[in-house]
Amino acid sequence: MKESQNIEWKESWRDEYLKWICGFANAQGGKIYIGTRDDGSITGVKNAKRLLDDLPNKIQSKLGIVADVNLLTEGEHEYIEIVVSPWAFPVNYDGLYYYRSGSTKQLLRGNALTSFLMEKTGRKWDAATITNVGIEDLDKESFDIFRREALRSGRMTKEDLDISNAELLEKLDLIVDGKLKRAAALCFYRQPERVSGGCYVKIGKFEGSEILYQDEVHGSLIIMADRVIDLIYLKYLKAAISYYKDTRVETYPFAREAVREAVFNAIIHCNWAENVPVQIRIEDDVMYVSNCSMLPFGWTAETLLGSHVSKPYNPDIARVFYRAGYIENWGRGIQKIREACVAHGAEEPEYIVHGGDIMVKFKALQRAIVTSNEPNVTKDVTIEEMILDLVRKNKAITTTEMAENLSVARRTIQRGLDTLKEKGIIERKGGRRYGYWEILK
Repeated sequence: MKESQNIEWKESWRDEYLKWICGFANAQGGKIYIGTRDDGSITGVKNAKRLLDDLPNKIQSKLGIVADVNLLTEGEHEYIEIVVSPWAFPVNYDGLYYYRSGSTKQLLRGNALTSFLMEKTGRKWDAATITNVGIEDLDKESFDIFRREALRSGRMTKEDLDISNAELLEKLDLIVDGKLKRAAALCFYRQPERVSGGCYVKIGKFEGSEILYQDEVHGSLIIMADRVIDLIYLKYLKAAISYYKDTRVETYPFAREAVREAVFNAIIHCNWAENVPVQIRIEDDVMYVSNCSMLPFGWTAETLLGSHVSKPYNPDIARVFYRAGYIENWGRGIQKIREACVAHGAEEPEYIVHGGDIMVKFKALQRAIVTSNEPNVTKDVTIEEMILDLVRKNKAITTTEMAENLSVARRTIQRGLDTLKEKGIIERKGGRRYGYWEILK
C-alpha cells in the first residue's frame, strides 16, 4: 500500500515526525506506522515497547492532543501504529501549523494560515464588525436594487422588504450589537474600498499581451453585480448575426448565464482582504474570470467539479446574494456554469487553482467569434441599446451617471438620447432635478 492522504510509513522514529502528526490532526486524521518501508512492508523497530510509553507523552506535551499509540506484530517483527483523529481546533507544533494534503506535509503561512484558522475557529472575515461605517452611510440605490431583485426572485416577500434599511440589515443578520458587519458595508456601501482596498471589478479587452481598452466597475457589491454583466455583453463582446427564416438571431461567443454565474461567484468568494480586484480578461477566443481566494481545506479542483456542499468563503455576503436571487446555496454554481456552456455549444470551462487565486477559463464558441479591436460603444445603435438598458433599471438616472456607467463621454450619451427622442422611443418627464425617463415603445 502506498502513502496517501491518511497513511504515512516510517522505518524509525524521529521527533520531527510530530509535524506529520500535527498535519494529520489539522486535516482529516490519519495513521503513521513506525517500523515500515515506504511501500508498507514491515521491517520492525527494536525499541517498540519504549516508544509505546514515550510517544503518547511527547504528542500530548508538544501538540496538546491525544493520539492512540498501538503495538503491532507481524511474525517476529514489532512495529508501532499511531492513530491521529481530526481535531476541531487548530493544532500547532512549536507555534507552527502543518496540514496534510495528499501525501505531503505542508507548513501553512500567510493567507493559507489565515484561511485555515478562520475555518477551524468558525470565524469569517466578512462577519467581523466595523466602526468607521454606519447605517446612515449606506447607499439608497444599493438597497433599491436589492429589494427589486429579492422581490423579483421570490426569495423575499413584499412584506419582508417594506421595512427600514436598519430592519432589513437585522433580518439579513448583518448587524451585531448595533455595529455593521464587513459584509453589510461591502454589499451596501457606495465606497467599499474605504473598508477594503481593491474592492472593485476590473475588465480588460486584450489582443495577445496588448490591452486594447479597459474598465473598472466601482460601487457596492450589489451595484457591481447589477452592472458588470451588461457592461461585458454590451461593450466587450460582439454577437454573430444569423437568420432563422425572417428572425434575426444573435449568438455571443460566451454563454451569458455561465459568465454571470462565474462573475457572481468571483465576487462572493473573493478574499477582499488581499486588496486585489476581481479581474476579467477578455480575448476574442477566451475569457478569464479570476479572484483572490482559496478552496476550503482539503478541496482540490477535482472537488469543485464533483458534487459538493456549499461552503462560501464569505458566508454573509453569499447570504445577501442568495436573497437577491443572484445565486443558489446548494453548491451547484459550477454545475450550472458547465451546463450553460454545453447548452451554448461551447466547451466546458477549465478551473485553474493557484496558491492564492482561482481562475475560470472560458473558451469561445468558434462560430460566434467576431473579431474587432473596437468596443461596441463606437456604434450609435449600441449606445442607444445601452442607454435603454440603464433606463429600464433606473428611470431617474442622469446623463452624467449614464456616461460614468458606460465609460464614454457625456456628449456621446446626449447623441444617443437625441436619437431615441427623435424616434419616439424615449421621453423625459418632469424637471432636471426630480424628472425621470419614460420608454414609450
